[in-house]
Amino acid sequence: MKYYFALLSLVFFVTFSAFSQDKVIKYTVSSGETVNQIAVKFKITPYDIYQLNPDARNGVKPNTVLLIPTTVSKVTANKTETTSTKVAANSKEIIHEVQPKETFYSIEKKYGVSDEALKAANPGLEKTGVQIGQKLVIPGKGSAPKASSAATKTTKGPEKYIYHDVVAKETKFSIAKQYNTTVADLEKRNPEIVSNLPVGYRLTIKGTAPKTENSAPVAHAAKPVEAPKKVTTYMEYQVKPKETFYSLGRTFHITQEELTELNPSLSEGVKEGMVLKVPSGYLAPTPIIAQAVPVEKADEKPIANAGSGGISVLEKVKSETVSANPEVVELTKKRGQTERKKMVLLLPFNLAKMQNDTTSSATRIKNDKFLNMTLDFYSGAMMAIDSAKTLKLPIDVSIYDSGETKTASNVSSLIAQNKLQDASAVIGPFYQTNAETTANSLRLYNVPVISPLSKDTANPIDNLYQSIPTNDVVRNAIFDYMRAKNGNIVAVVDKKKESVISYIKQNQKGVVFAALSETGGLDVANLKSLLLPNRMNYVVMETGNTAMVKTTIKALLDAQKSCQVQLVILEPNSTLDTDEISFENLIKLKLMYPSVTRESDEQGVLIFEKEYRLKNKVNPNTYATRGFDVTFDTMMRLVQGKTYQETADLMTTEQVDNKFQYYKKEDGGHANKGVYILYYDTDLTLKVAN
Repeated sequence: MKYYFALLSLVFFVTFSAFSQDKVIKYTVSSGETVNQIAVKFKITPYDIYQLNPDARNGVKPNTVLLIPTTVSKVTANKTETTSTKVAANSKEIIHEVQPKETFYSIEKKYGVSDEALKAANPGLEKTGVQIGQKLVIPGKGSAPKASSAATKTTKGPEKYIYHDVVAKETKFSIAKQYNTTVADLEKRNPEIVSNLPVGYRLTIKGTAPKTENSAPVAHAAKPVEAPKKVTTYMEYQVKPKETFYSLGRTFHITQEELTELNPSLSEGVKEGMVLKVPSGYLAPTPIIAQAVPVEKADEKPIANAGSGGISVLEKVKSETVSANPEVVELTKKRGQTERKKMVLLLPFNLAKMQNDTTSSATRIKNDKFLNMTLDFYSGAMMAIDSAKTLKLPIDVSIYDSGETKTASNVSSLIAQNKLQDASAVIGPFYQTNAETTANSLRLYNVPVISPLSKDTANPIDNLYQSIPTNDVVRNAIFDYMRAKNGNIVAVVDKKKESVISYIKQNQKGVVFAALSETGGLDVANLKSLLLPNRMNYVVMETGNTAMVKTTIKALLDAQKSCQVQLVILEPNSTLDTDEISFENLIKLKLMYPSVTRESDEQGVLIFEKEYRLKNKVNPNTYATRGFDVTFDTMMRLVQGKTYQETADLMTTEQVDNKFQYYKKEDGGHANKGVYILYYDTDLTLKVAN
């Protein structure tokens, strides 16, 4: 959402000036621009910029003057592409000046000459490729390439050349393998693909052609029915905080290698604010009409009320009872409640504050992270309400502005007006202290209050439900899993992780710690001595030290020759998402970790994601998905013929990303222990451990 508002308000001021005989130009950086964006603009890589501007590695500020290694100063930004030609003394030859975006293929097609004829007339062209501003000798006569998308053989001396038209989802790696050549050779013969691999681009390839010459490559002809579904377009995407190669790959259904091919700047790692080129074809879901809920602007009036009609986002929502072999049921078919229920959402829009603020809406949305989180959660909740309409759930939904800060809210005013006392369930407020105050105020009325976003350990209040598992609950889940598998648990924890060491010693008896050297490094020999040959060895690694991570991984890979080993982490580790750590090695060790959210390609999950994109024009983020999950889960519990409290004690439910497995705490109140154990499988996918 922030990205689209930023796009609307972004203005570029570009200054060009000739420098060093057309080989370099000066470029003035505009506000908000990054090296990556500038590189894309000039069709070069960030490395080209860094070579002439070493300080740019630390970022660029507005009005900084950069030296750009290109000859585009011959062509202004808005100049219509033209062709400069001269007839040589020999009238059979033409001199052609290469223009931006021109390629071997486009020039050959323009003049009707063959690939070998063009290269023969311009010695050295094969090594350097075509460059903007370069003057080429065009032979008077030549054999134009066949007007066919099929791969066609050409010859030049003992070498064989073929053409290949790039299709969607192909990568340089897959093409090189198909033609028995290398990526380096592909880039050498086709310099235009160094920064990206455009769909439809015709490659000149030295290699072995596929056996079928009169059709598209066999790899793609095998499934002609799927061709219309392939991605053929791209869009720009701005990297958000804490996003990684994995999260981007999951969002855009693309591998790290493919993503880096499209965006060479990613070779330095994923950084917040980068503008990436990503596939956009997947963003075109099957059109389904969805009906929005009207919104009223009023401080003490419902912001929205659920009626009837609309679209069901999740047609199948699975739920399981808490038992050794839980029965999987569909809550939409288990409904037994005919009496109408009332659900209330308390969301911190802070409308009163916004009305007194002179800041524009676009600026506020761009800068206010808390408001963005609220709007994202709200968008997901509205998808859930649309689903409830289609399912014709007997629920009235009211949404009120909770007017929250960290220490206050206007919930007391809503209670004074009897807005909440008759609710069957209340979702919110967001801040933990406000949720607890609300629960205390509604305890006498036996109204369950669901805290939707807080990870804090709640105070003991009977009617308060913490919907996000606490950190200790998440950690306990993975240790419980490893013990259930009769695993031998070994911990590799550096000295700086004192809280982790303390947690394991106090709560996880029987876990042995690998010894460290005097300098704090891992004692590899000791680690290997702790691994058992006849049991699964789970090695819990908690360190941000790159050297220790690499040493541990190397030792475990070596140990796999004689015993079963699986690498485990207790929480996200940014060190593992750097270029220094091989992702392939993490796959070999089946990296495993606990998570409050899962990865799923179930039909219901895909329906939600497509519907959300269709309605909001962006992918659902964590807060949007959570807004849907908490809201839809609450509504479905209310129509089971039982109270919310009864369903919380009886049922474990699973929505798009989240699992809700409530339990009664000894000191009072309810908490969620719905945690997934995820691991990377050998097919490079993230799976839920059984």
